[in-house]
Amino acid sequence: QPRVRLFIADDVGLGKTIEAALIVRELMLRQRVRRVVVAAPPSVVTQWRQELDERFGLTFVVVDRDYLRARRRERGWQYNPWRTHTRFIISHALLRDPHYTAPLRDLLQRDPAGSLFVLDEAHHAAPASGARTTSDSAFTRTVRELAPLFEHRVFLSATPHNGHSASFSALMEVLDPSRFVRGVKVTAALRRQVMVRRLKSELRKVGVEFPERKVVQVCLRDLGPDDPDLRSEERRVGKECRSRWSP
Repeated sequence: QPRVRLFIADDVGLGKTIEAALIVRELMLRQRVRRVVVAAPPSVVTQWRQELDERFGLTFVVVDRDYLRARRRERGWQYNPWRTHTRFIISHALLRDPHYTAPLRDLLQRDPAGSLFVLDEAHHAAPASGARTTSDSAFTRTVRELAPLFEHRVFLSATPHNGHSASFSALMEVLDPSRFVRGVKVTAALRRQVMVRRLKSELRKVGVEFPERKVVQVCLRDLGPDDPDLRSEERRVGKECRSRWSP
């Protein structure tokens, strides 16, 4: 792709972080990327930084309150903290805050060439409902405004589709507006051009071992009419056998 527009939608535990890091490394070696911003949920920001450093030798700076305070104390309030380094990680929570993203937006508007945006858990940026009139969340609006400023984009999510076609097309439009339009159903042919999705069931067929999740039915007998294991509507019809999920 002349400009990378890629959605990695592999199953949970199949190494989407590693795949994204391989892409970052390859683009850097080809000198097509010189500025990288990774946006991830707060709980995995440290994991991202460690994985990139230990496995690929890529040093990323975590953008948070302490980082901004230290840079402005050193260089002055007017200095753009996104100019200090070329590789950053920021949490989804702070990505919504203009205090952190406004300087990044200014920098990208002046020089978007060679910039890469990696969005982890990208499904959070999709509208919650499929209705076209539904207002976007603050995070959705932020990603829709910020992502187009990057030359390259890589989205990661094990659950890219929430069941609403319009919501999925809105997310895909952010990734690649030249192929997708919000409200227009995403076709399989177009989806295959940008999305990579591997499931554990597919890898088991080629010999990769993963624990298999099985559903086991457990019958509960001789329960009283007020037993908490029975739902109110189920007590009415007198059912005794209930299914439970078991890993």
